[in-house]
Amino acid sequence: MSTRPTPSAVARTGFGLIAALLVFLLALVFGAWGVWQVARGGHAAPGDAGATDALAQRVATLSRSDEISRAANAKLQSTLAEREEQIAQLKADVDFYERLVGATGQRHGLSVHALQLHRQPGGAWHFSAVLTQNLDRAAVSTGTLTLAIEGSRQGKLETLDWPTLRQQPAAPGAPYSFRYFQQIDGDVFLPAGFTPARVTVRLQPRGGAVVEHPLTWAEATEEAGAPR
Repeated sequence: MSTRPTPSAVARTGFGLIAALLVFLLALVFGAWGVWQVARGGHAAPGDAGATDALAQRVATLSRSDEISRAANAKLQSTLAEREEQIAQLKADVDFYERLVGATGQRHGLSVHALQLHRQPGGAWHFSAVLTQNLDRAAVSTGTLTLAIEGSRQGKLETLDWPTLRQQPAAPGAPYSFRYFQQIDGDVFLPAGFTPARVTVRLQPRGGAVVEHPLTWAEATEEAGAPR
């Protein structure tokens, strides 16, 4: 099991941006030096073989400098795009944490905040569920998580329970234990010819009532961009 990214990662993202900018600036300086070399060699007297060779070398240097500058710029643009995406995700995480544990956040008991399913090779699907609770901030929520998937196969309705999805008789549920929130990850397997339509997350807290959170298959796979 794993937790979502922490807001402290924002600082590391800033350092990455600074490093990328420094590489780009160094490439520009190198390119400017090449231009200056060509300009300096442009005053050589006609017919001077040595000067001509030197000028050709400087032109080659300038060409290489331009290639380096272009490559550095492309890398910088790619790095900036990646960092912007990371920063947006981190900001969303910070907003989520503030709403959950902040003084003005709405209080609620054990619940499923989100569920995502990603297709894997061999008929497997990786699931990632975020569980939350802030009703009792002094308590630790402990229990197990299971999934059930409804769909059809050969024209008949069918529900795949947790042992079937895990391909393991009497498979134990995925354990959870947290105070405010936790991300639970795992894999399930769909049989060939099965068309999923609905997935239900079931939480069995220790000493408490079962909590169920149903979603359509489209809702569970839409954010992940998975083919349905």
